[in-house]
Amino acid sequence: MAAENSKQFWKRSAKLPGSIQPVYGAQHPPLDPRLTKNFIKERSKVNTVPLKNKKASSFHEFARNTSDAWDIGDDEEEDFSSPSFQTLNSKVALATAAQVLENHSKLRVKPERSQSTTSDVPASYKVIKSSSDAQLSRNSSDTSLRNPLHKQQSLPLRPIIPLVARISDQNASGAPPMTVREKTRLEKFRQLLSSHNTDLDELRKCSWPGVPREVRPVTWRLLSGYLPANTERRKLTLQRKREEYFGFIEQYYDSRNEEHHQDTYRQIHIDIPRTNPLIPLFQQPLVQEIFERILFIWAIRHPASGYVQGINDLVTPFFVVFLSEYVEEDVENFDVTNLSQDMLRSIEADSFWCMSKLLDGIQDNYTFAQPGIQKKVKALEELVSRIDEQVHNHFRRYEVEYLQFAFRWMNNLLMRELPLRCTIRLWDTYQSEPEGFSHFHLYVCAAFLIKWRKEILDEEDFQGLLMLLQNLPTIHWGNEEIGLLLAEAYRLKYMFADAPNHYRR
Repeated sequence: MAAENSKQFWKRSAKLPGSIQPVYGAQHPPLDPRLTKNFIKERSKVNTVPLKNKKASSFHEFARNTSDAWDIGDDEEEDFSSPSFQTLNSKVALATAAQVLENHSKLRVKPERSQSTTSDVPASYKVIKSSSDAQLSRNSSDTSLRNPLHKQQSLPLRPIIPLVARISDQNASGAPPMTVREKTRLEKFRQLLSSHNTDLDELRKCSWPGVPREVRPVTWRLLSGYLPANTERRKLTLQRKREEYFGFIEQYYDSRNEEHHQDTYRQIHIDIPRTNPLIPLFQQPLVQEIFERILFIWAIRHPASGYVQGINDLVTPFFVVFLSEYVEEDVENFDVTNLSQDMLRSIEADSFWCMSKLLDGIQDNYTFAQPGIQKKVKALEELVSRIDEQVHNHFRRYEVEYLQFAFRWMNNLLMRELPLRCTIRLWDTYQSEPEGFSHFHLYVCAAFLIKWRKEILDEEDFQGLLMLLQNLPTIHWGNEEIGLLLAEAYRLKYMFADAPNHYRR
């Protein structure tokens, strides 16, 4: 019986050895589901598409052309030295090799077809010059978002948006150098910030639709509660808090090698290289050392939660914003070794304190069993069931649990779903809202989910839904898309936040 089962092994195995398997989870940047969806559909049709179909990928052609080889000598007791086996196997091998060589030669002798064949090759395989180009070259203009892939090559790419959205980049389509309205807003910010006692309520009101890049660092320090409103106290406060942070470094950082802290430090050390791996700035050793110190000191000072995966992402917006205070160009590729030691120390300390202020409001997200996240995911499910019952029932029909995709949305505050430039713009509003990172974030997640309702309803299986929800196509997003998302979130909050009877079933 065992011998019979062994003989039938390859016949029972539906997948070829070495076949490509999609990997689910956090992506940097989020994948375009149009590409992923077509990839999955092509895989499902490997055994059903006729051999003459020229649109199939070379991998699938190869798989079909070699499928007969697996039917030869299935049992282990086959005499591999028999002439029939050698002849048949060599014929298949030679035919397959000839086919592969022919396909490659056709591609090489027809370079003029490179433009027309882009429909069969994902844009991510193109040769590119920088990581930001790599992210943005995968997407055509937003008008082609739902068009078939073979139409994309004729449409222009969207202009590149800087990592830190400058005030001249108010939307993803590009904008004039600076409008009169934008100059007026910038001047109003400067007046507020330079007044003897900054009116924080007015500052929040002005910051809700976005903070100009030039004044974002000091605005974030004020809105997070790190800086006092009184201008005369700011310099001394910054000096004292920065010295206090580096006092923690001297006191605690050497303990990272002690046995009871080794697990914490090891996990931090593993996670930091995974933080925005496509952005060169965060792969610099000096930047990673700064992140290690920030995260380790925070974990030591917050034993109730300690370090939890996902907290490492929350440092990056603060670090980029405070770095932009000293850098005129895009910080994406900036070499931080060009900054003085004092500048780096200021950026590190300010990032630590502002991140600490943020986490103080959502620390139950990271305590044992992460009860804060569990509650928020449940609230999101109830909210979506009231907002869009069709989407909610679609998830139930295909047994998709909200925890399977929304856990990351709450744990990382949508940072894995959005480009970093969009996260920075989103946090302008979060810091302007009461309980922005905890309460208002729920409505942003609901608006974000409903934004993709058509794509969600088009998917009719569990795997397709999860692939979509874990790799939403937001890499081309800019301030315009975030502004619309926030407006919808505010509408939902206005309707449901103070109406518990409408909120619950």
